Amino acid sequence: MKLACSDYTFPLLDHETACALIASLGFAGINIGVWGSTTQLRADEVAAAPSTHGRQVAERLARHGLLPADVFLMADPDFSVLAVNHPDPEERARSRERFQRWIEFADAVGASGLTILPGLDFDGVAHEDSLSRAAEDLAVRVQAAREAGLEVSAEPHAGSIVAAPDDTRRLAELCPGLGLTLDHSHFVMQGYAVPELDPVFGRVRNLHARGARPGRLQVGMKENEIDYEHVVGGLRDAGFDGFLITEYMWIDQARCDECDTLSETILMRDRLLAAAA
Repeated sequence: MKLACSDYTFPLLDHETACALIASLGFAGINIGVWGSTTQLRADEVAAAPSTHGRQVAERLARHGLLPADVFLMADPDFSVLAVNHPDPEERARSRERFQRWIEFADAVGASGLTILPGLDFDGVAHEDSLSRAAEDLAVRVQAAREAGLEVSAEPHAGSIVAAPDDTRRLAELCPGLGLTLDHSHFVMQGYAVPELDPVFGRVRNLHARGARPGRLQVGMKENEIDYEHVVGGLRDAGFDGFLITEYMWIDQARCDECDTLSETILMRDRLLAAAA
């Protein structure tokens, strides 16, 4: 199993310096965040010239001996903007057009695939209808990415259409070609037990790893209640060959600015290495 670190763990550093730091910590790869806020690489700027930005990032990673573990995309801090299952067909069309630009970027970076959000529940739309619409539009993206030699995964998260383990499993069933970028913190924070996600291990393309406990999305390893030995062992048994990605964040949301992201990343790195050995 290969280890990677998220560049947005260190948002106060420019991207070149973040890459140098991540390489110095001994990670094989880097998880490239392209968000509407917070990350060094901003969604609108990248979408305006995806191939150019992708080549620049590829050159930067090569200078530091890093592999592109994944490209993690969030178009806007408001997750309803360009949501894959937005009730407005024009908004969904804009989302599909933007995804073509993400494909160009990920291809130019040299990544094997990209991670996107799975969609939301919308007022006035039944949950099952929103879930079905998400699966349909995600399938369109899976096919578009496959034509470019890339894979697509969705990250189930708190507040999304797949905030619960059962809905995560349902989405995997409804969209057979879709991978999952699994982050147990979103589920443990809500009170779900870690083994409830075991049934989807065979669909996991990448793992996001940080400390969490009920009621807290991100905590230091002293407070962490996620059994990463169980997770890594289960992924191994399922034939997992993706990246184990540390994903501590430093943002002024959900008390995620209360962790020393550098120290906690090192502690998580060592725990994942021991679990994978």
